[in-house]
Amino acid sequence: MKLRVFNILKNTKVEGPGNRYCIWVQGCSLHCRGCQAVHTWSHSGGITLKTEDIIEDILNQKDIEGVTFLGGEPFEQAEALGIIAQKVKENNLSVLCFTGRLLEELRENPKNKMLLNNTDLLIDGPYEIDKTDYSRPWCGSSNQRYHFLTDRYNEEIFTKYKNKVEVNISQNGFIFMNGMGDFDEISKKLKLNYFTRQAE
Repeated sequence: MKLRVFNILKNTKVEGPGNRYCIWVQGCSLHCRGCQAVHTWSHSGGITLKTEDIIEDILNQKDIEGVTFLGGEPFEQAEALGIIAQKVKENNLSVLCFTGRLLEELRENPKNKMLLNNTDLLIDGPYEIDKTDYSRPWCGSSNQRYHFLTDRYNEEIFTKYKNKVEVNISQNGFIFMNGMGDFDEISKKLKLNYFTRQAE
């Protein structure tokens, strides 16, 4: 099976607990007002990768605690991500997944079952610009909810982790900011043009 991907960071400290391998999927139908990841909306953008190649790359990484899925909207490619998540869990890595949809809605669709069954922490809810709030780790608005779907993580994350931002610069000068914060304000201060991801 193939996955349409916007970007992959193989080791980041700001997209969930510990060091993580992060996959930004390409494609989102929600189009939340104020989203700073509009470049991930198109379902024809990005590149397609084989799930088995992604899994192999993940398992070849050293010193990662788990994998994070964001986007874009991960549950628009739930079956491919479910395959990856299952293999990740079999190798004792954790799975964090962001979604702009609600857990109750996701559970109604059988295509989501494998991904949900192999997710440790789900953060759900659309980004709502009128409820912007960076006080909680990895969330952009106060309506978004944490669901601890296994006992891998619990409420201790609220005191253990704070929102941070990373700035990545590729060899060709491409700037990619990730994490959670007011990226517009950061980019103004640093005088940057950037691609970034905000709350899904």
